Amino acid sequence: MSSTKTNALALTAIAMLAFACNSLLCRLALKSAQIDPASFTLVRLISGALVLWLICAVRGANITRTGNWISGFALFAYAAGFSFSYTTLPAAVGALLLFCAVQVTMIGYGLLRGERLTPVQTLGLASSLGGLVALCAPGLSASASSFSGAALMLCAGVAWGVYSIRGRTQGDPTLVTAGNFLRATPFAGVLFALYVLRLHGTTASSAGVLYALLSGALASGLGYAIWYAALRSLPATIAATVQLSVPVLAALGAVLVLDEAISVRLVLCSLAILGGIAVVILARHRQR
Repeated sequence: MSSTKTNALALTAIAMLAFACNSLLCRLALKSAQIDPASFTLVRLISGALVLWLICAVRGANITRTGNWISGFALFAYAAGFSFSYTTLPAAVGALLLFCAVQVTMIGYGLLRGERLTPVQTLGLASSLGGLVALCAPGLSASASSFSGAALMLCAGVAWGVYSIRGRTQGDPTLVTAGNFLRATPFAGVLFALYVLRLHGTTASSAGVLYALLSGALASGLGYAIWYAALRSLPATIAATVQLSVPVLAALGAVLVLDEAISVRLVLCSLAILGGIAVVILARHRQR
């Protein structure tokens, strides 16, 4: 195996671990109320913007001229929905819901633009949606997610899907992401102010702030930069399918770090969702 491929695989593995850690860090902070979701969102976006700014500054680039406000708002909507949902959702369930919503949003966008699914792809999409419904349906097991938390995570996934779609044609992805992080922070500031005014205060222990910093600076800012570096050497099919590992890694981490139980229901829903999406992605690339 060439050094280029080895480096790409190593960077990919690090990026996927970073993305999975976002769920673990957020749930770890919010599960025990060590920080409120509005503060977590603000600290995460500010720290992510700072890290990306430093990376771009080393390259001699000015991030104030990259990105746009619509994408910045979509990034904020994702981050806010992500944080608020993890006040009630287990890390594994949240990661799976997020991934499913992102992929279904991007598949739906393709259909609106005239793409057509083959019968096999249709079955794959139906499998994913069926697994999503089963995962969110209340009363089937003790691990059933709350409706409000699931709804917030699905909205976060749709927002990230929109952000990803908009980012396809906006130039250097690291620079664009840095500019969008910068533009997302004012929205997070407004959310934080409204949250404080409504509840007459905020919760932010040193541990909670640390988790938010790690989520923003390392798992988000540095994670995205590493992922974009890996993408330069990854075939499109591998780049699309390797992201299926993120919910799995988050689930394993949730068991080891958060002592979450992995139920039969979660395993079956994961197989239906991830397997269905894998079918859609692989069939699409075969067509091309």
